[in-house]
Amino acid sequence: MMKSRTVQVLLILAVLSFFLIHFQFLPCSNNASMEEKPSPVHILILSSWRSGSSFTGQIFSQHPSVFYLMEPAWHVWVKMYQNSAKVLHMAVRDLVRSVFLCDMSVFDAYMSSQKKKSDLFQWETSRALCSPPACDSFSRSDIITAGNCRTICGKYPFSKVEEACKTYSHVAIKEVRFFDLKVLYPLLTDPSLNLKIIHLVRDPRAVFRSRENTMAELKRDSNIVVGSQRMKGEMGPYNTMQVICKSHVEIYKAGSRAIPSFLKDRYLLVRYEDIVRDPLARAAQMYRFAELHFTPELQKWVHNITHGKGQGAQAFDIGSRDALRVSQAWRETLPFQKIEKVQNVCKDAMDLLGYQLVQSEEEQKNMSLDLLFGQNSE
Repeated sequence: MMKSRTVQVLLILAVLSFFLIHFQFLPCSNNASMEEKPSPVHILILSSWRSGSSFTGQIFSQHPSVFYLMEPAWHVWVKMYQNSAKVLHMAVRDLVRSVFLCDMSVFDAYMSSQKKKSDLFQWETSRALCSPPACDSFSRSDIITAGNCRTICGKYPFSKVEEACKTYSHVAIKEVRFFDLKVLYPLLTDPSLNLKIIHLVRDPRAVFRSRENTMAELKRDSNIVVGSQRMKGEMGPYNTMQVICKSHVEIYKAGSRAIPSFLKDRYLLVRYEDIVRDPLARAAQMYRFAELHFTPELQKWVHNITHGKGQGAQAFDIGSRDALRVSQAWRETLPFQKIEKVQNVCKDAMDLLGYQLVQSEEEQKNMSLDLLFGQNSE
């Protein structure tokens, strides 16, 4: 009898000990998990060539919490240029996903086995690749120009790209090689990603004028977009604009719908003209969307780079300039006959995105900015 009671007491003590341990240590384990490093935020700046995307990318690149790459899919298109943009969508998406996860082995398929960090397309435009651990010559909080970085930081091994990426809370990519938002749905539903999309658009007339100035540099890309045959002749550049404008319409329609639900609060349309009209407000809007703090140092940099005296003579240079005036250069330099053709092939995009048509050469010169860009401006 005594032995039976002893066993019962021991069992009761064992059960009480179990519950005591469970309730004492479970909250601690929860607290420990809460203190773990938060999941990175992934930002895709989705745009097209000559739309102000390099400048917008720099708004993110210069932030000390952001690891940024400019158009990593350039390597896919160079290696597989015989294919159409539609065929290349999957390869581009897979590369972008790997970069977001800081798995840079994806570049092995497109680059030499002897690659260095400086072999990465436009690597010097990434502040993260110009500061520790990718380069020891600058501080992570420095505003770093591409020219200074290129001169000093090119000698480091390619492995530094992945090493650096893993130390940031945000990974941002600027890409111009997606023409359909639905291609990105697998990334938006991927539990390993926290993807937010900034869809950057620009007035097609300004895009056309800028593309004319960089036609040779964009020839290969244009051939992939529309095919080499459709690039020939007088209508070639307009055929390219038609494809680009149509893609912006489809992306905007898909991104702005309430369905599918996984797009809720993860798609933001931004017009380049609105950025240059009020740079601080638009940069603040994009930072809030991306869960980033707009530091005083970055506010000063954004103001200075958009309120300089430069006229944007260097097409791919992100230097200080009078950004608002440069954005409107097409009104003074593009013949009205070309404006009419662009408006014809891009009418749906212009209507949907709030760009007003001009009906005559006189109106082209005299229409106010408020009238030109009245819609979608807050």
